[in-house]
Amino acid sequence: MADRFVHLYESIGRRDLIEIGILAVLIYGVLRFIGATRGSGIVRGLGIVVAGVFLLAQVVIASLDLAELGKILDYVLTTALLSLIVIFQPELRRGLLVLGQYRVLRVLTQQHEPVVDKLADAAIALSKDFTGALIAIQRSMSLAAYINTGTRLDSEVSADLLMALFNKRSPLHDGAVILCDNRIAAAGCQLPLADAEETAQHYGMRHRAAIGMSAESDAILLVVSEETGRISIGLAGKLEPVPRENLSRRLAAVLHGPVALAA
Repeated sequence: MADRFVHLYESIGRRDLIEIGILAVLIYGVLRFIGATRGSGIVRGLGIVVAGVFLLAQVVIASLDLAELGKILDYVLTTALLSLIVIFQPELRRGLLVLGQYRVLRVLTQQHEPVVDKLADAAIALSKDFTGALIAIQRSMSLAAYINTGTRLDSEVSADLLMALFNKRSPLHDGAVILCDNRIAAAGCQLPLADAEETAQHYGMRHRAAIGMSAESDAILLVVSEETGRISIGLAGKLEPVPRENLSRRLAAVLHGPVALAA
């Protein structure tokens, strides 16, 4: 037995050392990640025990060439990992929340944030309160000229901020909010109005602005009626009423669809 371990030690090469180093770094990273969660002592202790037993068993199996025992060990390890995930699910969830606070990861995932869902949540909440709103989403054509008519914000998109901007007590609630590159560029902006003769008489100023802006650019307009609470999407000079339950899906479809201009 001693001769086998001596032979195993002598047979370790540079590639084996690199693999051991990578594994050690991964285990260290996992333990640091677990250390940021509540109840980390129990999870870290179990993690060290599982990792230690697994590595020791692998050394013994490799030295004695126990192939069948190695297969059984793989099944046991898989079961143990799944059990740890189920048992410590709350701690792992909190750890993921902590992980999301790292600046590098926020930069990498910022472009994938669900801006559409935030817009939909704000529009639905405003609709239920019968609070009017008008949001223009820039695409390929610049809306800089209209941004300059409002108050510049350059802030992240959030449902709470949008609801505050369109609150009836807000000085910016009468104008439009313009989004550029998934950020709120400005609020209280003035948009071009469609001719009253070319639109239905029951359309108010927000709806006429949505029609006019979408006719002059490829922007997507999201408008909430103050009178009826109805939500509509403006595209290519036309308004499309959208039910609340379908708003997020429909808004994502038009935003990622082909650019359309009014005929």
